[in-house]
Amino acid sequence: MMKKLFAACAALSLLSGCGSAAPEVSIDYGTSGIYTRDDMDAAITAVKAAFADFKGCELHAVRYADDSCNSAENLVWMNSLGKHAPYAQCICFRSDFHSPKNASGSWTPDTEYTNWEWWLARTDGGEWEVLTYGY
Repeated sequence: MMKKLFAACAALSLLSGCGSAAPEVSIDYGTSGIYTRDDMDAAITAVKAAFADFKGCELHAVRYADDSCNSAENLVWMNSLGKHAPYAQCICFRSDFHSPKNASGSWTPDTEYTNWEWWLARTDGGEWEVLTYGY
């Protein structure tokens, strides 16, 4: 009896859309002469982990900015921000996301944010760290 009840609840849940997976995030790797797809995937994983703190927001897209972000000037900036400096590389992604309908605080309710920047850096052989984000 319990198995039948569980199966019926599971079927209703699937039909109603409850518990469905989050919408797929569009990823644009662009073109890079510096970073491999694995490098970018590791950085995107760090971006998604940081984005998880944006309660109620829905991430739609993540795009690689371009190779110019890994400049000497930006690396100096990253080293001034991070606690694990000296960093050897930096990378920038831009994202699009939607704020919750009942947003408060930093977000404008029910708004699409576009080209939100995520700046990351890593030491030689280290993992990517999100150091700053925003406009």
